[in-house]
Amino acid sequence: MRICEWRELGRIGYGAALELQRELVEKRKRGLIPDQFLLLEHPHVITLGRNGRLEHLLASPEVLERAGIEFFHTDRGGDITYHGPGQVVGYPILDLRGWRKDVVAYVRGLEQVIIEALAEFGLRGEREPGRTGVWIQGRKIAAIGVHVSRWVTSHGFAFNVSTDLSYFRYIVPCGLTAPVTSMAELGVPTDLERVHAALVSAFSRVFECEMIGPVVPVEQAT
Repeated sequence: MRICEWRELGRIGYGAALELQRELVEKRKRGLIPDQFLLLEHPHVITLGRNGRLEHLLASPEVLERAGIEFFHTDRGGDITYHGPGQVVGYPILDLRGWRKDVVAYVRGLEQVIIEALAEFGLRGEREPGRTGVWIQGRKIAAIGVHVSRWVTSHGFAFNVSTDLSYFRYIVPCGLTAPVTSMAELGVPTDLERVHAALVSAFSRVFECEMIGPVVPVEQAT
């Protein structure tokens, strides 16, 4: 089986995580590291994907600053989304040539990882026809937006565990008017570490790889 290293990075700023992804993508392209699966939280931040519409941001820069929310344009797919404490963000750095050279299949695979992780907690995640992400009873619990360069992936998913959903009022999430939800709102409180474990297990099954980790943080590696 292919090897995939997984890393728990804790809470890390969006800009720092973006730079780390770029470094790992370049190393993966050069064959210097195996596939990676980064799990982390972000402080309050709103990001707009390369195909996003700025009108889906419902707050001015002044309002965002007062609320302590950063804003970034990114090169991932998808529209606009929010990240914040209580949300598990997953950034896989995978060379799809070792799995399947199919970006749509990759996105469906990420959805399947979240669906299987939710099942570990007795929740039934579903796909919605024509929409990317994972849903429960018509409410979006996980958003997905990816970037692929020379078959190496970056960006990934945002999975609401105990997220303060009131922050979504500043955007039209992913360009949709559908409501969002979280595990906590659905009456299934848990900690991020248990969710990490469920995601790592599901990721191994879906992407047919042996998970090694958690490895030491990148900045501690020699």
